Amino acid sequence: MRRAFALGVVYFTYVACAGSQSSISAEPAPAPAAIASAPSAPSATASEPPPAGSASAAPTAKKSSESPKKVANQSSADADDSACPDGMQLIEGEYCTKVEHKCVKQWHDKANNKDVCEEFEPKSQCVGQKLKKRYCMDTYTWPNQKGARSEVMNKFHQAQVKCAAVGKRMCTESEWTLACEGPEMLPFPYGYVRDTNKCHGDVEWDSPDMKKVAQRDPEELARLWKGVRDGSQPECVSPYGVADLPGNTDEVTQSESFNEPDFKGKYDSIHSGGPWYKGVRNQCRPKIYTHDEGFYYYFLGFRCCAEPDGKPTEPLTGKQRKEKWKMDRVERLAGFTVEQMKQTLEKKKAGKCACSEKDTRCKTMCGTLLGPSAKDVK
Repeated sequence: MRRAFALGVVYFTYVACAGSQSSISAEPAPAPAAIASAPSAPSATASEPPPAGSASAAPTAKKSSESPKKVANQSSADADDSACPDGMQLIEGEYCTKVEHKCVKQWHDKANNKDVCEEFEPKSQCVGQKLKKRYCMDTYTWPNQKGARSEVMNKFHQAQVKCAAVGKRMCTESEWTLACEGPEMLPFPYGYVRDTNKCHGDVEWDSPDMKKVAQRDPEELARLWKGVRDGSQPECVSPYGVADLPGNTDEVTQSESFNEPDFKGKYDSIHSGGPWYKGVRNQCRPKIYTHDEGFYYYFLGFRCCAEPDGKPTEPLTGKQRKEKWKMDRVERLAGFTVEQMKQTLEKKKAGKCACSEKDTRCKTMCGTLLGPSAKDVK
C-alpha cells in the first residue's frame, strides 16, 4: 500500500537534466550503493552492481507492428517515420535545460529520506536554455524487443559495446529526458499526476544479498527481479512514442558535462528514470550522478540512440572523444569487443547463445544472467 502523503503542500521544484543543483532528485539507491567494480572484466566479482540480463534476443523491433502509438501533441517528428530504423522513434524538438514544476501533493519516504511528488500543477515553464534536438531512440529498453525483459546488470562500457554492435550509441541524458517528457515538458510521460499503475513502481524494498549480487548469483537475481515485460504498459508511452521510460528498470545514459555548462556529472554514466521501488524518482527529469562507469545492478538497464536520416552514428561518448579514446579502450573495459558482440547477437537470433554455469562473461553478452525462476510482476 502506498504511504500516506501530505495534502495541500505547495513548493517549487526546478528540474534540469543536469542544469542546477536543485534539480537533482538524487535519492540514495534503495539498495546499499554499488559494489565498486574493476571496470574491465565482466566476470569480476569486485565492487559494482552486477551485469544481469533478460533472456530475450533481437535488439530491434518492427516499427510497423510493435511500436506504440505516439500521442497527439507530439512535434512534427511523427510526420517522418522513415528518418529512423525499425524499432526506433524519431525525437525532434527543443530540450529545456531547466524546467519549473509546482508540486501540490507529496509524501515523504523515510527509507530514502525523500519527498515524492504525487501531483504537479498542470503547467511546465522553461526557465533555462532551449536546445534543438533531432535523433532516434530505441522504442524499448535493450534488447529493444516488445515482450522481452529489460536486460540489466551491464556496466556502462558493456552497454556501450552492445549499442555499437547494432550501429548505435548510448543515449545522452538530455535525449532521454526530452523523449520522456515530450514537447510539453511533462514531469511524467503520461501527465502531471504520478501513477505507478501506468509506469511500474512502488514495489516494496526486498533487501538484496549484496555479496550474491556482486557474484551475479542467478537465483538471487531472479528473486530480486520485480520488472514487467517491455511494451506491456500501454499507458507508459511518451508523447514521442517511446515506451517504459520511468519506472520498471532504471536506465543508464551518457553525460553531457564534458563541455556543456548546463550539465553536470563527474562520470560518463548518468542514471535516468528510477527503478520499480517505492520512494525513488520515477520521473523524467531527475537524475543520479554518483555512480561510475563500473557500476552495474539488478534493476539497471539501458537503451540505444542513433542519428536520424541515415547519418553515421559515433559510438564513443562526447567525453571519450574529447579525451582521445579509441573504441578498443572501451572494449577492454567491457571485456568483449564489438565484433564478438555482433557474433553473440547472431547466436541469440538463432537460439544458440548457450553458456556454462560459471561463465559470467558469456552470460553478460547473451543477457542470460537472470536465473530461470524469475517471475514478472504482471
